Amino acid sequence: MNMELKKELPPYEEQQDFYVKLRSKITNYVQSKTGKESKFTPYLLFAPDLFHLLIKALLDNRIDTKSKTIIGSSILYFISPIDALPEGLVGPGGFIDDIIVATFVVNMLLNKFSSEIIEEHWSGDEKLLNALKKIAETSDSIIGKLPARSLLGRFIKTNKKA
Repeated sequence: MNMELKKELPPYEEQQDFYVKLRSKITNYVQSKTGKESKFTPYLLFAPDLFHLLIKALLDNRIDTKSKTIIGSSILYFISPIDALPEGLVGPGGFIDDIIVATFVVNMLLNKFSSEIIEEHWSGDEKLLNALKKIAETSDSIIGKLPARSLLGRFIKTNKKA
């Protein structure tokens, strides 16, 4: 299957501008609510990092079509206004479920491909594996608190056993 972009991506500078703006919006929102950065702000800032990584991985020709389908699905979950924690209702805290789904997908990619391929697309402040370890620790505690009847809870708990 030939996956070509129908429209060229914005220039790298524009992509970076969007990335930096999203990180700033998250930080500013948290500070406006609490007057200071929350202890969860660093975790919420993984949302733009992971989104950027997923977009870049989707465009990487070293990644197979089946994996790109999963990556694309997680990107759609990120941008969908209908998810477990909608950002429109709960602000940047709504990125928590997106981060959990993205972490699941990135962990799948790390198990299937060389970590160098994935780290090549990482824009975060830390090495990818260290960042994912922190996210995984946090998401494990959140997953344990998800109601078993929720769609996200069932999806993650089922796939975590596999």
